[in-house]
Amino acid sequence: MTKSKYRFDSESLSYKKINSTRKDKFLNFLSYFSASLVLAVLYFLVFSFFFDLPKEQRLKREVEFLTFKYEMLNNQMDHLTQVLKDIQRRDDNIYRTVFNAEPVSQSVRQAGFGGVDRYAELEGYENSRIVIETANRLDVLKKQLYVQSKSYDEVIDMAKNKEEMLSSIPAIKPIAVDDLRRIAGYFGYRIHPIMKVERFHEGMDFTAPLGTDIYATGDGVVSRIQRDRSRTGFGNMIEVDHGFGYKTIYAHLEEIHVNRGDSVSRGEIIGLVGNTGFSTAPHLHYEVRKNNRPVDPINYYFKDLSPEEYDEMIRLSQQGGSFLGM
Repeated sequence: MTKSKYRFDSESLSYKKINSTRKDKFLNFLSYFSASLVLAVLYFLVFSFFFDLPKEQRLKREVEFLTFKYEMLNNQMDHLTQVLKDIQRRDDNIYRTVFNAEPVSQSVRQAGFGGVDRYAELEGYENSRIVIETANRLDVLKKQLYVQSKSYDEVIDMAKNKEEMLSSIPAIKPIAVDDLRRIAGYFGYRIHPIMKVERFHEGMDFTAPLGTDIYATGDGVVSRIQRDRSRTGFGNMIEVDHGFGYKTIYAHLEEIHVNRGDSVSRGEIIGLVGNTGFSTAPHLHYEVRKNNRPVDPINYYFKDLSPEEYDEMIRLSQQGGSFLGM
């Protein structure tokens, strides 16, 4: 049985029954429902602010776990980076030194990655920094491992061709000079005999009688011939490509006994000492080039110099002196 509601009438000083319409009932219900809903929302917000929901707690635990894994991964990459650096040092200073090869340049080993937006998809999150840092370090490690792998491929090829390389590297004097004092010009800065100014001499000058035999200092292929009896430049000249980055030049020749494209062996006669080109007396100008850069030929006579003779040659080269031509 529905209870009736009454209100007090102050004029008649009596209670009068309230007759509620359906509209009144609906409005009353709506007001109570709205108030309850507002209270429920407020309760939910306050509870959510101070307490995590089960799903949020699970997600936070997952984030904490992934952050810990990223930190562990960074620590492991620290160790791997140190191991890789040690491998790189051994590659440059041991393996490549054994085969007389140039070390891998740091610009190649440390080459970065292009594009400012490479990690754009990883930005905008709470832990973006550690994720981007890890991704970048992983990319760098992969690049350096690839470079190191290619370097070892080259070392393996050099090991397979060790015998060929040893026979190709310039290793004897280009003429049979028993008296080292007949070397008139050494590698380095010297006084030019005609211009009387200090110039860099890119090879060595061997004085010898006109027509003295000239020998190839290593196996190779004649890559260039120049026939010129003018009083400028190298005059008659032979260039031999020995492979493995090595070339030798024989200048101021009287005669040339080989042609371009000929294969030559160490100790084979390829020409005769002359006085052609920019030269002041019969002599041989001899150069060794490694990767197209002149290097001191004094370091490439290990096949026919005793330790005492080598020491004597070093001593004479340090005394300086003029050279006989270009």
